[in-house]
Amino acid sequence: MHLRAEAIVLAVRAHGEHGAVVRALTRGDGVQPGYVRGGRSRQMRPVLQPANGIAGEWRARTGEQLAALTIEPVHSRAALHGEPLAAAALAWVTALTATALPEAQPYPRVYDALGAVLDAIEAAPSARGWASVLARYELLLLAELGFGLDLTACVVTGGVADLDYVSPRSGGAVCRGAAHGYEARLLPLPAFLAAGGAADWPDIFAGLAITGHFIARDLLVDRRADPLVARERLVAMLKRAVA
Repeated sequence: MHLRAEAIVLAVRAHGEHGAVVRALTRGDGVQPGYVRGGRSRQMRPVLQPANGIAGEWRARTGEQLAALTIEPVHSRAALHGEPLAAAALAWVTALTATALPEAQPYPRVYDALGAVLDAIEAAPSARGWASVLARYELLLLAELGFGLDLTACVVTGGVADLDYVSPRSGGAVCRGAAHGYEARLLPLPAFLAAGGAADWPDIFAGLAITGHFIARDLLVDRRADPLVARERLVAMLKRAVA
């Protein structure tokens, strides 16, 4: 096995006294793990930060063997780890991606979308500039892994107008008329989640409530649920920042 590719660092785990096992997302070959010799050194620690862009070379004798990974830095986002809100967002989105995606399966749309989220966090002067992008990334990840929500038509009537809610059971949109009397059992659907565009904070939190519900139910279940703590921390920080 020999692979060269640019990648986004998702997770880093200490291995032995000096090395590290790195999981990184490539565009064409999906999540690739590799052992970085000296990965815990003072020189390598700033490079091996989740969300950093790298150029990697993976080498292994067989497909079952953990590859040796050598890397070169391409784009550093290490400075963002010193900003509490941005750091919390990076921790969540990389942990989500590392946990949810299977290894060695290409997800080019996820790779592109994750890069867009990271760029938005880096560029936006406030969390409002990237929080809606994060919610839409979570929606895309659900779809790419087979748990997509149908937000294009009412699951009850088939109509496409006044789609104001989402069923927490089916993941389908529900129009205003069909929701009458059942609003408390449904999740409010903000327009930006289905159509994009700008969003204010109430809509952003409504969107995060939808994606969070289905991520916890369908993606991060049982032993894979640990990263949800990072999401809860991020949402709490966002609410405090808005307040």
